[in-house]
Amino acid sequence: MKDYRGYFIDLDGTTYKGKERIPAAARFIKRLQEAKKEVLFVTNNSTRTPEFVANNLRENHQINVTAANVYTTALATADYLDHVAGDRRRVYVVGESGLKTALHERRFVETDQQPDYVVVGLDTAVTYAKLETAVLLIRAGATFIGTNADSNLPNERGMTPGAGSLVKLVEYATQQKPIMIGKPESLIMKMALARVHLNKEEVMMVGDNYRTDIQAAINTGMDSLLVYTGLSTPAQVAKMPIQPTHTVQSLDEWQVN
Repeated sequence: MKDYRGYFIDLDGTTYKGKERIPAAARFIKRLQEAKKEVLFVTNNSTRTPEFVANNLRENHQINVTAANVYTTALATADYLDHVAGDRRRVYVVGESGLKTALHERRFVETDQQPDYVVVGLDTAVTYAKLETAVLLIRAGATFIGTNADSNLPNERGMTPGAGSLVKLVEYATQQKPIMIGKPESLIMKMALARVHLNKEEVMMVGDNYRTDIQAAINTGMDSLLVYTGLSTPAQVAKMPIQPTHTVQSLDEWQVN
């Protein structure tokens, strides 16, 4: 078995399901920490800050990590825009506090008046009016950014609509393809690799969703571990032209070298 120096790990469906614990995930993280592996949670959920995510993992899932162990699509979106925007710092946001905080910390100004960018992420309080404004602003010339393409978000109630569902609605109404940041795009993976100062051969992506987590690893040239605790099923994965590097039913099955 290859000796990976770092592990990128998904949250929803892999580490927990909403408020429901996945005990094997906590045991897996503990084994990684004891082996001195680099652990970074790379998540497409843009709704929460890294501090909130780390606190939730510690208090509710018995996983002892800090905000430095969390890289969200909110951070990745802010990092990407900070790199390309120059002095174009006006944004309209369909999203929650995690995304808005990340953009604010990179000196972006939120506005619905001639923004340079419209960023669409998961927003559980979304309204027709918010989506209408996003569509009109994009059609008026704002650059369309999507945090991630997840169709569904696994939680304790089941497979609820993900950010990708909102992005697709805006894409359909504008007839414009967004710049996508999160998994399965390689963009978020490359920025995450830079954060941990490791190369792609040294890190494995761990996730439950073939179309986001595993495809992101494939698109980046990284190894992957698919765990069947969330969205993808063995029958679905068997039909895919490129298979995950490894698959397990539970993270208890993975031996850390």
